Amino acid sequence: MIIDFDTHAYDFADIALPEVWTIRHRVDAPVIEDITASVRQAVSAFQDDPRLKPGASIAMGVGSRGIANLSVMVRAAVEALIELGCQPFIVPAMGSHGGATAEGQMEILASYGVTAEAMGVPVRATMEVDRVGSLDDGYPIYFDRYALEADGVIVLNRVKHHTDFKGPIESGLCKMCAIGLGKRQGAEAIHRFGADGLSKIMPEVGRRLVQVGDVIGGIAIIENPYGQTAEIHGLRGADIGREAETALLERARSMSPRLAFDQADVLVVDEMGKDISGTGMDTHVLGRVRMPSVPETDWDGPDIRMVVTLGLTEATHGNAAGLCLADIVTEHLMEQIDLKKTFTNHRTSQEGGAYRGGIPIVLHSPDAAVRAAIGMCGRGDRSQVRLVRIQNTEHISRLQVSEAFLAEVERRSDLTVEAGPEPLQLDRTFVGR
Repeated sequence: MIIDFDTHAYDFADIALPEVWTIRHRVDAPVIEDITASVRQAVSAFQDDPRLKPGASIAMGVGSRGIANLSVMVRAAVEALIELGCQPFIVPAMGSHGGATAEGQMEILASYGVTAEAMGVPVRATMEVDRVGSLDDGYPIYFDRYALEADGVIVLNRVKHHTDFKGPIESGLCKMCAIGLGKRQGAEAIHRFGADGLSKIMPEVGRRLVQVGDVIGGIAIIENPYGQTAEIHGLRGADIGREAETALLERARSMSPRLAFDQADVLVVDEMGKDISGTGMDTHVLGRVRMPSVPETDWDGPDIRMVVTLGLTEATHGNAAGLCLADIVTEHLMEQIDLKKTFTNHRTSQEGGAYRGGIPIVLHSPDAAVRAAIGMCGRGDRSQVRLVRIQNTEHISRLQVSEAFLAEVERRSDLTVEAGPEPLQLDRTFVGR
């Protein structure tokens, strides 16, 4: 995408960029040291299932999120199944991501190190699904064809809050069954009903698929606020989408990343992407949801006046779904976008895509974008602007702040100053770990 700017008209040179201090937000964060052993322990929760018999073909569903240690986990699970005498293979379980093509979905898995060569088992990708039944009201249920042909299915996914809705079952194993393995048809059918489809229909579809799709169990991952692996659990198929998964969601909520401050005038996000969040940026970190059926007043998170996003992650492969959660973006970000992938994702998400699929204000440089946000945030005394800069909405333990935050930083024991003051340098990505 080429955008021709009259850069002189959009320099905002009369608006100064503030000096910033780099600070560290420290919270209690459990972390697993031996990932392989923990995955094997999770598999033991359902390894006595009679479908895990010698020679059985087992499809392992793996998704498109940037989960820490993903390739190590998948490899450990595959090896545990091989030791049971099974013949596992990997299927992408990611709805319409990757441009809704088998090749695109394999490319995403490969970017996380999940390949046939690295895992030692085949990776079989298809967008073909079969209708395997319906809910009591006739709602259709779809399932990945390769998964359906297997003797059993195991899903591996992170359990976390969802960026579109609130409920007892959100992102996790049940959603991977219903939407991830439902491929584009399953995802579109559920998203057609917006937030209600996700909160009410998705759990029902997932629970039904556990029965008709021979879902043996799932490996549930919980990450700490630093994006590290905190807990790994094994759930039997009968527990997916039920009380056991709800309990894991509550654990995940207690460890989810939160911005260190309740209010900011300008939030600068260096990068967004599908590997960070389904909406590119976590709506709970931004404090905005932008869904037609979900009032902003019902959403949790900080009060942020202006969000500036500077670029896309490499791992999102051009997918800028959630773009309009930002108020201002850069020309560089726009040139990174794969419009087909982004539109396919917005089209599939339907209600969320309608609001989030727009184009924010686009400016030619990071400096111009941030200066404009300072000028437009409503803070009359610009020397007092409350500016926060983060790498992305997953890594927010290390951040940069303007002088207006220093008094609060000094009062709080969970915040420490690492460096500063220094100029706000936007020509390189800030590291938030």
